[in-house]
Formats: sequence, structure tokens, C-alpha cells
Amino acid sequence: MTDKSELLQQLKLDRSQTHTTNGIKAWQILLLLVFCCGLSVWITLSYFAPVRIAEQSNPLAAESNRKVQSSTSVPTESVEPNIQPSDTILNSSGYITARRMATVSSEVMGLITQVNVEEGMNVEEGQILATLDSQLAEVNLDYARAQFAVLQARRKAILVNLDEAKINYKRTLDNTYSSEVERTRGFANQQSLQANLESADADLLVAKIEIRRQQERLDDHTIRAPFSGVVTQKNAQPGEIVAPSSAGGGFTRTGICTIVDMSSLEIEVDVNESFIGRVYPGQKVNATLDAYPDWPIPASVIATIPTADRAKATVQVRIKIELEDSRILPEMGVKVGFMRDN
Repeated sequence: MTDKSELLQQLKLDRSQTHTTNGIKAWQILLLLVFCCGLSVWITLSYFAPVRIAEQSNPLAAESNRKVQSSTSVPTESVEPNIQPSDTILNSSGYITARRMATVSSEVMGLITQVNVEEGMNVEEGQILATLDSQLAEVNLDYARAQFAVLQARRKAILVNLDEAKINYKRTLDNTYSSEVERTRGFANQQSLQANLESADADLLVAKIEIRRQQERLDDHTIRAPFSGVVTQKNAQPGEIVAPSSAGGGFTRTGICTIVDMSSLEIEVDVNESFIGRVYPGQKVNATLDAYPDWPIPASVIATIPTADRAKATVQVRIKIELEDSRILPEMGVKVGFMRDN
């Protein structure tokens, strides 16, 4: 029994020790909280106090700090009273196109012997762009000229015989011993030679036309620029064959080069048919190239194409570019704004 009572005494809690331990822990927690508060106050004062001093000494810096803080804040919707309404009533986009653009070719099939152009070259109207092998055309021209010379000699012979026939016929009419048969034969001979002379004149005319035809055929072997412009594509090289009627392939070409008249550049845009009523000829347009978005180009409406695209529900509008500049190139993307009347 003694042992049990001693064990029970050992299991009892000492209330005084528990209160002492809890008091010590609460004091430590309170001290830690006070230390943390003091540290936070010190950090706040050490950070904001120099800023306030700098703002008092430099008002401009303070103003810039306030702007930075306002820019980093959440944006709010606001209306500035000084903003003027835009003069643009309709926006659209399109491309730069050339009204005069041609892929230059030849009228005859032939072997290319020389090409005198490169991309980016300026050419004048009538300038030689390329030449074809013209030996056969030269031979045909020489043959036509020789035929003309033969016909000229034949006409001279007929003219001499006609003069003699006229003299003989006149003799039969002047004397008294010529019979009626001789007079008739002389008249018929004169008329026959006169008909031969007219036939010879007609043959000479045909020969002249043949010479011109062969000359034109020879000139077709020299390819010239139809108008002044800039070469944008070179499609053939010496040694290749050009054939306008061919579909191309291999060494057969359908054209020599492509020429664009830069003075004929304009803008083509597609406008939704719901807004086409806002567009009219002569209307001022503000255009900007996608390549140079900060460069406004003055322009005006030329015409509205009188047909609509059923698939896209748009109407095409042609716009004139009011200036010429080397930066404006065909097929460039462009954005336009149609202006309202002032």
C-alpha cells in the first residue's frame, strides 16, 4: 500500500510550476512581438523619409514619381476634353497597282541572242530590250528585194515593146499601102502590151508590199520597250527560245521581261457594299503604306467600279496617288482612310 501511495504522489501535477512556465512563455512571445513592430517601424522610416526629403528638395522628381505611380496603377476609363473628332469616315485596305504594266514578248518565235535589261533598270520607249536570231528573216527580205528588181526590169522591157508597138500602129495609119489586117494587128499588139504594163505595175506594187512585210518580220526580231518604265522582272536569257503562243516550259519562254510605268501607280481597295455610299469621286483620301506607317500619302478617289463582288460583298474603288515617290512600289499593302468634307 505504501508503494502505491508513493506512485500516486509522483503522478500528481504541480500547479505552481505550470503557472510559472506559462508566464515565462507569454513574456517571451510579447517581447518578440514588440521587437518585430519596432523593426517594421524602423524600416518604414528609413525607406520613406529620404524620399520625402528628396521630394521637398526637388518638386520635379516628386511629380515624375507620382506619374510613374499613376501609370502603374489600374487604368480607368476617362475622356479627355481636348481630343478632336477624326475626319476619317471610313477605313479600308488594299494594294498598289499599276495601270500600265506589260510583259514584253515578240510576235515571232525565235532564238534569243541578246538581252539588254536587268531588274530595276529604267527603260525609255522604243529602247531595244532583246534581239532574236534574224538570219532567215534577212534572207527573206533580200529575196523580196531581188524579186522587186526582176519585176522592175520586166516592166522596162514591156515599156520598150509598147513604145515600138505604138510607132508601128501609127505608121500603118499614116501610109496608104497598109492593109486593114495590119492596122488591126498593130492596134491589138499595142493594147496587149499596155495590159502587160499594167500587170507589171501591179506586180511591182505586190513586190513593194512583200518587201515591207519582210522588213516588218525582220523588225519583229528586235524587241523594243512599248513605253517608258522600270523593269520589274527578267524572264529570259540568251540561248533560250521565245514563243508567244507556247505555254512555256524548259527553255521556251513566253516573254522577255515585265515593264511597269511608275507614273501610272494607283491604289485599289475593296469597300464593303454597306458603306459604299460614303465614297464618291474626288473625295480626299489619306493613305499609309504598311512599309511606312508613319508616312501619310495624299490621295483622292478616281472612280468606283460599277459592279460588286457577290462572294465578298465588296465594291472596288480606284484611288489616285497625288505624288510620285520611289518608295511606292507595285503590289505594296496600303491602308486608306476616306475623309469627310470640310
